[in-house]
Amino acid sequence: METIAKLQAKKNKEKITMLTAYAASLAAVFNKTAVDMLLVGDSLGTVFQGQKDTLAVTLDEMIYHATVVRRGAPDKFIVVDLPFMSYQVNPEKSLSNAGKIMKRTGANAVKLEGASELVLESVRRLTAIGIPVVGHLGFTPQSVNGLSGYRVQGKDRAAARKIQAEAKALEKAGAFMLVLEMLPARLAKEITRALKIPTIGIGAGADCDGQVLVCDDMLGLYPRAPRFVKRYAQLDTVISQAADTYITEVKAQKFPGAEHSF
Repeated sequence: METIAKLQAKKNKEKITMLTAYAASLAAVFNKTAVDMLLVGDSLGTVFQGQKDTLAVTLDEMIYHATVVRRGAPDKFIVVDLPFMSYQVNPEKSLSNAGKIMKRTGANAVKLEGASELVLESVRRLTAIGIPVVGHLGFTPQSVNGLSGYRVQGKDRAAARKIQAEAKALEKAGAFMLVLEMLPARLAKEITRALKIPTIGIGAGADCDGQVLVCDDMLGLYPRAPRFVKRYAQLDTVISQAADTYITEVKAQKFPGAEHSF
């Protein structure tokens, strides 16, 4: 299993890979691969639950999915998202909720979005008691309404400077890694060079220290995906064809055969 020290040592030497996972079955498949990290993201709200955004995902749901992913992937470094309103109230609530995730799931770290003073104080206090934290800047899905939808962030100079300052603040507060989502590639490159901690990009260009993709997007389980996604398989077609073949064989009385019967 990777450790924080091993992951941080990859900066400027080896690209870090991360994929999301929400179920034990797929986590078990990923456990056999060389992927460095798994993220149990609150993206499960859109991917697994079919919701329009991540805002309705609860802490208990995150704990449930993280627990089953850990069962499927006992050998992987697992990061778990703190969901909307589980850490934005006060640092005490952040500590309590992050502690529940770590104690109940066997996760290795938690992830928070943004860099408000409340978030920075939560990062400081979490890391002070030994809970590793991954930051998340750029497009932050839990702020989708305030950001007026799914938009690239940091496109003008003022916005870019703000994100750069937030990245430095998160590093100083104790975050050991930073996810950069939907940023201009040049800005992500500048942030990556300015930080001592690794950056993980998603729609942020090739110069981040690593990359993360939502597993369902990467596997081609949806007919449409964001521009920054590359489909490495087209499993929606494979699955539908398998289901159609099953249906045909059952109706034609070809399945089950003698070899499938007791």
